[in-house]
Amino acid sequence: MVSVNPAKPPIKPARRPRVFAFPRLRVSLPVVLLVLWSLPARAQEGLPPLDTLDAIIPALMQEAEVPGLSIAVIRGGEVAYVAGFGVRSTVTDPPVDAGTVFEAASLSKPVFAYAVLQIVDAGLLDLDRPLAEYLPYDDIAHDPRYRRITARMVLSHTSGFPNWRPKDGALTLAFEPGTQFSYSGEGYVYLQKVVEHLTGKPMHRLLEDTVLKRLGMTESGFIWEERFGPHIAVGHREDGTALDKFTPTEGNAAWSLHTTAPDYARFLIAVMNGEGLSTATRKDMLSPQADAEEGIQWGLGWGLQRTATGRRAFWHWGDNFGYKCFAIVDPGRRAGMVYFTNSNNGMLILHALLAHTMGGPQPAADWLGYDRYDDPQMQAVRMLYRLIEAGGVETALARYHEMKAAGTLPPAAFEEAMLNTLGYRLLRTEKVAEAIAVFKLNAGQFPDSYNVYDSLGEAYMVHGDFDLAIASYERSIQLEPGNDNGRQMLERLRAAKAEAQR
Repeated sequence: MVSVNPAKPPIKPARRPRVFAFPRLRVSLPVVLLVLWSLPARAQEGLPPLDTLDAIIPALMQEAEVPGLSIAVIRGGEVAYVAGFGVRSTVTDPPVDAGTVFEAASLSKPVFAYAVLQIVDAGLLDLDRPLAEYLPYDDIAHDPRYRRITARMVLSHTSGFPNWRPKDGALTLAFEPGTQFSYSGEGYVYLQKVVEHLTGKPMHRLLEDTVLKRLGMTESGFIWEERFGPHIAVGHREDGTALDKFTPTEGNAAWSLHTTAPDYARFLIAVMNGEGLSTATRKDMLSPQADAEEGIQWGLGWGLQRTATGRRAFWHWGDNFGYKCFAIVDPGRRAGMVYFTNSNNGMLILHALLAHTMGGPQPAADWLGYDRYDDPQMQAVRMLYRLIEAGGVETALARYHEMKAAGTLPPAAFEEAMLNTLGYRLLRTEKVAEAIAVFKLNAGQFPDSYNVYDSLGEAYMVHGDFDLAIASYERSIQLEPGNDNGRQMLERLRAAKAEAQR
């Protein structure tokens, strides 16, 4: 097993500020309904009751301002609970149900990994043979170290590739392949090319034949299909704004799966049961290959954790813009859960949903590091954002000072990160002048922080105030000479200003 530096994937805070009514549609499946009374007592040990979820989930969604959610819970190795809550779009208000299709984001990766391991069992691919021996990769040919990358390294995120290459930038290796853990979508893209080369099939068609059809995942696909249209949940920003739906015409192993909660639950059960894989390959898949630290390890396609009871569970999550989701299975208890949301706020309720479906502490949720809906900083951000929408930024900032003086919220609510988060939420929703006001307040509250000046510089840049942006980045670099992002932005701004003055 590789012992490594814990380079986590970049996590974007998920937040939104509008309250919705949540019509709920509970859907029953023939093989599903609550059979918990027939499960062995040991299997149910520590598992929360499911009869409270109908009330708990809408309340959590309202607190976190999530418009739509679909969930499937596994007990005793079978789907025991399926429900849809809220709406697929805040514009047209169709209800979410068990047939609602969501973007699965990075929950695509385990499905692809499962197919890859079937190819390994078929003898077409060796987990430990360099991928370059199957198919050279021009995108990284400038670094000969890539010729040591194997399928095992890609599936355990030790390839050395970044998560994604910079926009319009070259693909690079951050470290010697096989020596560190660093979450990477780029590795999956390379492995996809190899698999397509070996099988002679496009990835989406291969997975349809080897995984989706075989497991009865009839409402799933890795490219856009017109049949998804009447059932799709569109993504939403933090403020509840519905997004245009991207419809991929080419499959991407790292993120393009569209699916439903019941379909993905079928996949989880198949993995738990080892269906379609040899005993040795399944063992490899769910055995630690790399140490991501903080109690988290990585198998082949899955994150692995040990709970307080010592059981090992496998899990993964998904984070596309406008969509958030999570899946986990505890094979020892034959229990699991998967949920999908159509909101940037979908991870705010991760901890709570795990507590109400799986029970006990869940190291994966802590490792991911997403904000929680009940965190004091999040409460402050949402309160102030609503005030900005209703009464303007001056009203909101006056309320900030009042709350801070009165101790309305714990001191942690008023740390530097809170105003920074609020400022970026305003930037993302094109409230640029308001964002500048918030970042200026943060710079006044924390004058020795290079990060607040970096953020202020970005807001000025978006507003087109090059001189003020340059001054802010210069101050940031004074405070932290190692701020490489600030230096790069400063170079861009100076070049843009020079170009504008010609």
